[in-house]
Amino acid sequence: MQKEASRAFSLIELTVVLAVVVSASAVLAPSLSRVRSSMQGMTSEGNLLTIGQGSGMYALDNGDRIFTYTWRAGVPQLNIRSGNMIVPPSDIQAASYQARDILWRSTGRINGQGRLSAPLERLMHRRYSHLVLADYLGGNVSDPLWVDPADAQQLSWQANPLEYLEDDNTIPYGVDYPSGDYESSAGWDDLAVRQYWTYGSSYQQSNSAWLFDDIATYTPQYQSPHLYSNRGTLGGNNVAQRFTSEVRFPSAKVFMFEEFDREQIGTPYFMYDHAAPAKLMFDGSINTAMTGFARPGVNPGSELHDRENNEHDMYYQNYLPLDKFPLPIFDSEQGNKLVHRYRWTSGGLSGLDYPQMLSRP
Repeated sequence: MQKEASRAFSLIELTVVLAVVVSASAVLAPSLSRVRSSMQGMTSEGNLLTIGQGSGMYALDNGDRIFTYTWRAGVPQLNIRSGNMIVPPSDIQAASYQARDILWRSTGRINGQGRLSAPLERLMHRRYSHLVLADYLGGNVSDPLWVDPADAQQLSWQANPLEYLEDDNTIPYGVDYPSGDYESSAGWDDLAVRQYWTYGSSYQQSNSAWLFDDIATYTPQYQSPHLYSNRGTLGGNNVAQRFTSEVRFPSAKVFMFEEFDREQIGTPYFMYDHAAPAKLMFDGSINTAMTGFARPGVNPGSELHDRENNEHDMYYQNYLPLDKFPLPIFDSEQGNKLVHRYRWTSGGLSGLDYPQMLSRP
């Protein structure tokens, strides 16, 4: 009995199969990308919900206070490295020392080549307020909770805390100031500033969570959306500890927000009208409405800003990227002139950012 010969693919058949696989991949790839983006967006919203729950716990344990830096100018604090007391001359430096203290205790990077410094010339509230809540929740400053899963570069920096020491590092301004239209103010290449990127977050607090409503101690810096101008005195009270009871419209007031809408094509900066970053509201809900639906923000230092009547000027600012951050998006209608919305918010904690949220079911 003759054994039946096995049949193999011919070259033509193999080519056809490969063509079908490639075609199917091309058809499915956009769908898979959308699914992944949607899942990342849901995870990011879940992060913000968890942060909201943590902030509620913090308020219950701290006299209704919104979490922020608590070390103040002129108040002695222990330097756990030297054992001596330090007396910060300003609220800016007090917050820097407190951030360093949190990181020293949570990472152990107190001595040696990787010892963390205090970025004394930087306002820690702008990018690193989350460290206070991380400290309260147990000290895990490198928890994925603080990062949007679509923020691949922040996850990379988080996973490599000593990358800034490498010659070919990817830390912003870790090698040199880039050419082109990037933020180039002095100080970004300082050692302490570069050290802290690994402990950054994709989420930021609205400024009203730590600023006075009636005193313009900080204002937008015209040259950069990433830096603020300090109008307070060196030893004065430049920042405040605000209370959740001061929030008049919790469902319509933004508490924390994604700095970039990373689930959208082009990764628009949050101030673009068409950006729809996830936003944690003060009532603990998540808002994904477009930025353009929010009330225009303010320049609190402007002479045109009438706080008593809650009237404000339209303050425009260009988006200028930091090194390694997404480039501007040209919008035929909006251009690159962006209106401050819920960062420099109208009315402080007593105002509202999304009036339409008040009437939601």
